[in-house]
Amino acid sequence: MEQYQAANRNLWNEWAAIHEQSPFYDVEGFKAGRVSLHRLEREEVGDVSGKSLLHLQCHFGLDTLSWARLGATVTGIDFSDKAIEIARRLSDELQIPATFVLSDVYRLPDVLSGQFDIVFTSYGVLCWLPDIPRWAQVVARYLKPGGIFYIVEFHPFAYVFDDEAKTPDLSVRYPYFGKSEPLTFTDGSSYADPSVTISQPVHYEWDHRLGEIVTALIDAGLRIEFLHEFPYSVFAHMPFMQCGEDGYYHLSKGEGMIPLMYSLRAKRCE
Repeated sequence: MEQYQAANRNLWNEWAAIHEQSPFYDVEGFKAGRVSLHRLEREEVGDVSGKSLLHLQCHFGLDTLSWARLGATVTGIDFSDKAIEIARRLSDELQIPATFVLSDVYRLPDVLSGQFDIVFTSYGVLCWLPDIPRWAQVVARYLKPGGIFYIVEFHPFAYVFDDEAKTPDLSVRYPYFGKSEPLTFTDGSSYADPSVTISQPVHYEWDHRLGEIVTALIDAGLRIEFLHEFPYSVFAHMPFMQCGEDGYYHLSKGEGMIPLMYSLRAKRCE
């Protein structure tokens, strides 16, 4: 497992430096006051004023700092030292108070104490984790009694289709029922800037069924408040997806036929 994690960490260290400069993340717009969070998560998490929030797998901190702009006391964690370095620099430069911790999710209890009103994670995070039950235990560990966990994520069913296809006819390429061994990818670029070439082209991802994710959270002692599924996405999973007037990406063929994202909120019992 360490070799997979080391390769992925090297990738995210390269990506962090690229992403800070990419139009995809629009750091200059963020510095000018933009909040990077989407309407969906802002509405479903609700008012965070005066609440403590832990952001798991925070990358270089734009969403973490956005929650701080909305009134939360924030802590972000990520396993990429380059991402954490950038996040801390942005926090200092913009004078947005935030704590950023260098750690992967599983080792977090060794380096971070305390509990939070909200634990948050979003968009393309779970595929980098090999053990979902263990992840759910970490989520529960950091929630105060009565605290909420919120995730908005790409739907695992959307991951089965060919993400390099040029025509709008969906073709199954990857398994929905994942195995213990990860899928191996050799992209050599970045989702935020396909024009770049990186030195860590190989990375590893794990498939997780929706039932596996929900069951793990229940087994960790959380009560599911809602599970919503959406026929649109914040990201173009396939080249032929089109951005609509609502700001979300839709299938150009078969609109509304398959789920592309989901959101879930769960509560730790008092």
